Amino acid sequence: MKTTFYSNGKLLITGEYLVLDGARAFALPTKFGQDLVIENSSNQEIQWKSYNYDEQLWYEDTISFAEIINNTESKIETVKTTLINILHEAYLLNPDFINNSEGYNISTQLTFPKNWGLGTSSTLLNNIAQWTNIDAFTLLKNSFGGSGYDIACAQNDTPIVYRLEQNLPVVETVNFNPDFTSSIFFVYLNKKQNSKTAISAYYNNKNQNLAHNIIDNNKITAAILNAKTLKEFALAVEKHEIHLSNILEIRTIKEAAFPDFNGVVKSLGAWGGDFVMVISKENPTAYFASKGYETILTYNEMILI
Repeated sequence: MKTTFYSNGKLLITGEYLVLDGARAFALPTKFGQDLVIENSSNQEIQWKSYNYDEQLWYEDTISFAEIINNTESKIETVKTTLINILHEAYLLNPDFINNSEGYNISTQLTFPKNWGLGTSSTLLNNIAQWTNIDAFTLLKNSFGGSGYDIACAQNDTPIVYRLEQNLPVVETVNFNPDFTSSIFFVYLNKKQNSKTAISAYYNNKNQNLAHNIIDNNKITAAILNAKTLKEFALAVEKHEIHLSNILEIRTIKEAAFPDFNGVVKSLGAWGGDFVMVISKENPTAYFASKGYETILTYNEMILI
């Protein structure tokens, strides 16, 4: 018998980096995500297969229960060592899925291209947590680390505001359905960012104004959520970009790559990374295609509504 679990992908709209220190972050679950399919097997091992959105097998391996239980430290990080680490942490939280089993065949399937950065890891973590009956936020903390907003998106089908309070996740579902979403687009930059690197850069640059920066972030987040017109929304988003640009001491993506664009371009997640959000009265496809960026999704194509 097969058991299937599913988790949503994510896009972080406000609160990048600052969310790690308790700021309010606005995030949107995407229509794209990842499945995890479990079947019982034998030999005290897991036969694992991972498929990309186009059903191409991108990872395959056998993991013994002993490897999961012992989690021998490895100097080189591979897909297998990462997977064993997650499963080991899940085992420590609830060993039943190993102790009460003979073995498993497991397959995962993304519904988006793996390199899009919409949450290959967070959707996997949340699916494993569902399967093993443990708390996904605890599993994240014990394995990858990070704020956890992506886990909240994996679990929710509506827009959310996420924050950490005394290091514990607080998730509010919010109503965000303005009548100008037809002017919001998402453009894939194809520049994979390593979140761990970006997070350490943030901590190195974090200055004495943290409390003030969080207050400013929360005001801008509220303005973005409450914007009644496209102009109000665009101004608040632009303000957010400038605010974070000053904190990180990095040029905004618009300054760096699209200075002649007639509209707003906002980095999402780790700066300079996978997707940007574009606000434009006109369809910006021709502009971005002329610059070599051909993956452009409308709000309705990308966001779970």
